[in-house]
Amino acid sequence: MGGESLLVFLIVGIIAGWLAGLIMSGGGFGLIGDLVVGVIGAFIAGYLIQPHLHIDLGNMWINNILYAVIGAIILLFVLRLFRRA
Repeated sequence: MGGESLLVFLIVGIIAGWLAGLIMSGGGFGLIGDLVVGVIGAFIAGYLIQPHLHIDLGNMWINNILYAVIGAIILLFVLRLFRRA
């Protein structure tokens, strides 16, 4: 992964984590927390969601952020289930 790809990956992760935090709990988790949630969410989306949904909004940034947000929401939902148990 080159420097530009890594930078894009981190930016998408931060945005996705922040959006997922807003959607799931009403607030973000700070820069590092949002980054971690967004990056893990992007991996979840890349392996579980994207191959099945095939949603294409025509813009790479929007697609990547959308999938990463969905993955991050799934991650936060599962974490909440384990925290309650």
